[in-house]
Amino acid sequence: MTDTTPSAPRDDAAVTASMIDPVKAYAPTLREVMLRPRWIGVLAVCLVVAGVFAWLGQWQLSRAIDTSPPPPGSTEVVRPLDEIVAPGKYLEEPLVGQRVDVSGTWVPDDFIVVSSRFNDDVQGYWVTGQLRVADAPSPVSLAVAVGWTSDKAQAESAASALSAQAAASPARVDLTGRIISDEGAAVPARTDPQEIPRMSPAALLSRWHDTADLEVYRPYLTAAEPLGGLDAISSPAPAEGSNVNWLNIFYAAEWAVFAGFAFYLWYRLARDAWEKEIEDLEDAAGDAAA
Repeated sequence: MTDTTPSAPRDDAAVTASMIDPVKAYAPTLREVMLRPRWIGVLAVCLVVAGVFAWLGQWQLSRAIDTSPPPPGSTEVVRPLDEIVAPGKYLEEPLVGQRVDVSGTWVPDDFIVVSSRFNDDVQGYWVTGQLRVADAPSPVSLAVAVGWTSDKAQAESAASALSAQAAASPARVDLTGRIISDEGAAVPARTDPQEIPRMSPAALLSRWHDTADLEVYRPYLTAAEPLGGLDAISSPAPAEGSNVNWLNIFYAAEWAVFAGFAFYLWYRLARDAWEKEIEDLEDAAGDAAA
């Protein structure tokens, strides 16, 4: 006899639960992981780091644009030297090539030849001298390039003649010229250790006389009027530059990228932690099924 007793009804909810992937049922979402206290703390640190980077970018950007550039042609207006630069100080970039006037006396025996000087693409020599600046409260000297020649023998002869003239009649002179930033010292040539290939007041100072308690201007002057029968030094007006410093803008963009990377680092670390948690749940589910 066939048993016609009806079977117990199936619990649809239980069946549905058994079919649910336990990983999907219990795994956290990426948002839930990011909202955990640990990752909120990491986000706060990233916010501080990004804020520092943003401040550095703003600082670079503020220096990228000169809001008060010198007016065009301002370097051609002759100004007193002491208004442009002080002894021992660096010459500011907008003032390089400024025409200045200065008075003083030549120091005898300190007219020195500097090599590797170009006048309109022709290589030659400068004759330089030590000008002891007048009306200074303490001894102050300025290196002055007084003329150019393509012939070394003529340059040395002119230097000797100017030294003798300064010793014979140490009169006060008034000079006008362009003030230029120094070129820095160079390693002496092996062929002639006494040769000075760069216009560096520091290098000239090592060869000057009467330097006790002496202050020296870091930049040098190219005289407008040549001395000693030399040719005038070609020293044209500086080109009008842009008031935008693109290098600073590039640095500001770099800091902005770094600030963005701080947030990306937080996101990437939190996502890696979430993915690892999912993998651990999947491994646990696989072990339970086995």
